[in-house]
Amino acid sequence: MVETTGRKKSDDGVLLSIGEVAKKVDLTTRTIRYYEDIGLLNSVKRVDSGRRIYTANDVGRLKFIGRLKVLGLSLDEMKELEQMYLKHRSNDKVLPRLIELLEIHLGTIRTRIDQLKDLRKDIESYQSHIKSKI
Repeated sequence: MVETTGRKKSDDGVLLSIGEVAKKVDLTTRTIRYYEDIGLLNSVKRVDSGRRIYTANDVGRLKFIGRLKVLGLSLDEMKELEQMYLKHRSNDKVLPRLIELLEIHLGTIRTRIDQLKDLRKDIESYQSHIKSKI
């Protein structure tokens, strides 16, 4: 289907070029291609010329990947979740695993915070020691 502006549309809206998507999700085109290559973005379509075209769903998927990355998930963990979803075609198995992964990352963060608190105490103590010598 074609809009009067000449831009093609998909069932879920306007089709976007990789450059347009990169700007929307604040990623490089290279990163988007990499995510596609490793299987994190399987829905990308190509036109007859071989050029990639993206939908609003792809943009949403990339934003979700970005959010998972901010939450501390590795690309391997994200691929694991993607494979689970592709296998079961449901979030029934994926969401409990996501909760488990987030709990692991939360534990890591708690440990790191405790380490940083100890480091702060050590630095403050050493700093006081040095000041007493002046």
